[in-house]
Amino acid sequence: MSKDGGQGIDRMNVAIDGPAGAGKSTVARKVAEQLGYIYIDTGAMYRAVTLAANRAGIASGDSEGLRTLVARLHIRLKQGEQGQIVLLDEEDVTEAIRTREVTLRVSEVASHEPVRIRLVELQRLLAAGKGIVMDGRDIGSHVLPDAELKIYLTASVGIRALRRFKELKHDGSITLEQLEQEIAERDESDEKREVSPLICAQDAVVIDSSELTIDQVVALIVDLSRTKMAEAK
Repeated sequence: MSKDGGQGIDRMNVAIDGPAGAGKSTVARKVAEQLGYIYIDTGAMYRAVTLAANRAGIASGDSEGLRTLVARLHIRLKQGEQGQIVLLDEEDVTEAIRTREVTLRVSEVASHEPVRIRLVELQRLLAAGKGIVMDGRDIGSHVLPDAELKIYLTASVGIRALRRFKELKHDGSITLEQLEQEIAERDESDEKREVSPLICAQDAVVIDSSELTIDQVVALIVDLSRTKMAEAK
């Protein structure tokens, strides 16, 4: 719905941006559940492209190869009993896109303009009907600049690394210090890339989750969403 004709809105779009490890996906999913909205994990879409590139042997710096690849890929998100399911050409890759091999390359793959143009097209189509909670790194600033509520969710590098460390299976393959370095490097890469860098939109509400629980962050955003809705009516 739109604000035209004084009708107000009964559904809106919520954009949640922030650096790696800030808890965006978990928060966005829970906010969507509480508002009765659809959750769209844009990071999963970029991870799916990266997985496909890995499988096809396409180098992270091969822009033309990635352009050809992303043009033919079919990426679909759907809700499952255990959460969001990511389908790549109808194959369930929900687990496969979370490997470290994908994590270490996704920022570089996502930095290529052909990849971002294609996925942004898909993301905007998904959000056209409103009632969307979308998270990523350039949602409020680029993908959905007209989103009614924009959140920039962040936390210290140390806290983000610790959270990721606890999520990983402890097989000794990586230390907490290595994770901190990787996240810091990812931040720098995301902030300095030429195409749609990670920035905080001017009209975004900044939430530092370093000292907050997931549920506290979710409650804050849900309250902000309901306030926005009430103001628009």
